[in-house]
Amino acid sequence: MTASSPAAGPAPGATPARVSTHVLDTQRGRPAAGVPVRLDAYIDDTWRPLDEGVTDEDGRWSAQPEAGSAGPGTYRLRFGTGPYFAGLGVPTFYPEVSVIFTIADPAERHHVPLLLSPFGYSTYRGS
Repeated sequence: MTASSPAAGPAPGATPARVSTHVLDTQRGRPAAGVPVRLDAYIDDTWRPLDEGVTDEDGRWSAQPEAGSAGPGTYRLRFGTGPYFAGLGVPTFYPEVSVIFTIADPAERHHVPLLLSPFGYSTYRGS
């Protein structure tokens, strides 16, 4: 995989980019609590982990400010949908969802919601 310009990854002294997500289980009609999430940066032709955690009871997760010290570049949010659905006893077609996005202005907030069901998902840039 080749990242597009500009080069990705945290820049020394960069203004921290704010990266967050909100996962909603559209089959159940409620927030998806307990979904593993990881934020990666594409640096030197490889993905590097920056932060990880799980969604809270409202289905929300935010990267820690020091982990989200992201400069302009290419990033990825990885969602552990397999473990989430396994915990509900529900089979899923997508054991992981990866959302790759670019940060052009690290001073802006970057909110990436995920609408999730066992056999489909949708995402968009939120506010």
